[in-house]
Amino acid sequence: MKKTAKRGKGVGVFARLGDLYERMSSAYGETAAKAGLSCEGCQQNCCYSYFQHHTYIEWSYLWRGMNELPQERRESYLQRAHEAVRQYQHSLSMGLPPSVMCPLNDDGLCGVYKHRLMICRMHGTRNTMLLPNGDRRVFTGCYRFVDNVKDMPDELVPALDRTELYKELVQLEMEFVGAKLRVLPRVNMTLAEMLVQGPPIIK
Repeated sequence: MKKTAKRGKGVGVFARLGDLYERMSSAYGETAAKAGLSCEGCQQNCCYSYFQHHTYIEWSYLWRGMNELPQERRESYLQRAHEAVRQYQHSLSMGLPPSVMCPLNDDGLCGVYKHRLMICRMHGTRNTMLLPNGDRRVFTGCYRFVDNVKDMPDELVPALDRTELYKELVQLEMEFVGAKLRVLPRVNMTLAEMLVQGPPIIK
């Protein structure tokens, strides 16, 4: 696995987030390969999933990717994001789980692939995470993953341990936001909502 980017002078927080993202993708790829997991032809595209994200640094990095796009393309994504949020709100008001295509999805490809968020990189395989209280949380994986490993003894099922990756993301978030993290509203937003609201204002 790729080594962590150094914290030395001149290595910005976004550069280290980019490095962390690459290692998340690599860890996911290794785990998926061991389970023979592929997204090709999947009928339950995870880009329809109602994912919520929780860090200012990822929100800001997403907007860094958006701002690198041509204006026309960026505005198209923003229009989609507004429509996605409207559909989320409608589904939730009806007591239904939202199932709306991610506004950045272009025929199965992410429009800001380099800047896609953590959960977009790690969803699908079995994941585990050690909580601060010592409990271990297990995410079973998507339906394809579960089907691929159904005949494996549980102890042999490949799993991606998120613990250290999450810790590193938390550390980057603390460094990015600083002491203001204690007073800022908690982030609990979908990607579409992050686009609709614009880049985060940290003050």
